[in-house]
Amino acid sequence: MHYVRMPIEIESPEQLGYDRVRYNLTESSLTDARLQDLWSDLGPDMGPDMGPDLGLDQALRELVLCYSDHRGHPDLRALIAQQSQPESASRVLSPDHVLVTAGAALALFIVSTTLLERGDHLIVVRPNYATNIETPRALGADITYLDLRFEDGWRLDVDGLRQALRPNTRLVSLTTPHNPTGTLLSQADLRRVLALLEGHGAYLLVDETYREMAFGEVPPVAAALSPRAISVSSMSKTFGLPGIRIGWLLCRDAGLSERFLAAKEQIIITNSVVDEAIALRYLTHKARQLSRIRRHIDQHWAIARAWLAEPSTAELIECVEPQGGVVCFPRLRDPQRHGISVDAFYRILNERYQTYVGPGHWFEQDRRYLRIGFGWPSTDDLKTGLGNITKALLDARGTA
Repeated sequence: MHYVRMPIEIESPEQLGYDRVRYNLTESSLTDARLQDLWSDLGPDMGPDMGPDLGLDQALRELVLCYSDHRGHPDLRALIAQQSQPESASRVLSPDHVLVTAGAALALFIVSTTLLERGDHLIVVRPNYATNIETPRALGADITYLDLRFEDGWRLDVDGLRQALRPNTRLVSLTTPHNPTGTLLSQADLRRVLALLEGHGAYLLVDETYREMAFGEVPPVAAALSPRAISVSSMSKTFGLPGIRIGWLLCRDAGLSERFLAAKEQIIITNSVVDEAIALRYLTHKARQLSRIRRHIDQHWAIARAWLAEPSTAELIECVEPQGGVVCFPRLRDPQRHGISVDAFYRILNERYQTYVGPGHWFEQDRRYLRIGFGWPSTDDLKTGLGNITKALLDARGTA
């Protein structure tokens, strides 16, 4: 494999230095949770490995630091399977279909390295989360990009996908809700894609990290709809817990699941028991947390939406509204016509206003596009950071 560092990681705030970023609008998740606050919020039920009614210090002291089940803690896998399908639906997912991984990033890596070899054909949407593209590139896969377009509302062209299929197509990779645009793949289109692939023999990978952040009805897990579908998610984005490095993949193909497990065992063998215990504790109380999370998302998207509608903003920026998640992907309206140098805009935004957004090149798009994360900053920082974008654009006039 030929690894290349991804711009989104090279230029991330943690690499740049948090002391240089006052208003961080790059993040695609909720605000990072503090472990002590998490313990207090979730109440005394610690889960089977931590005992009841223990404080944080005692719970961690009594946790046995052993190798855990290679597939993931049985109770955690059972909870993930149960929570991945609606109460009213027939139960097609079981704990045996769940593989717990060190974040969604490892799950995506396992899927790519298991299914793709040099010369195998992959169809992947673009823009996209960088790992969904860079790992297949490192493997030497033959990649066809389904380029989503702002003018089409970032909608997937299912007919274009059908035309891109080849005899050696091994995998189709989608994301919904989509990162970085926040758009949602319709259930009708998802089922059309699955019907195509079931007839072809390729697998469908669906990165569902933001599934429970859908603004309306939460869509079903793709893996529940077909044995050809592989679903990936994590604790990082929706729940603000990237530090525990817990993700998972769901797959109903028993033979493929065994190969995924073999890959995990060769990479890390098993997960951290501390991370799994925290994830189990959190997911046990997930319903209570989700109501709070959705209120937060609604409030912060309303702030971002109002900012986009302000005349001074709307003159310079246009956006396809997201349907889920905590990011949007607007673009500058004809910056040359407004006399704006895009490079000068980013420089002014960073240096003068200490405000950081995700530039389009992080997602292999023109730099006039920018990803704005509205879920991570505080309410006050979000308002100030958005205002700073407008100020930086106005300051950049005359620089082109």
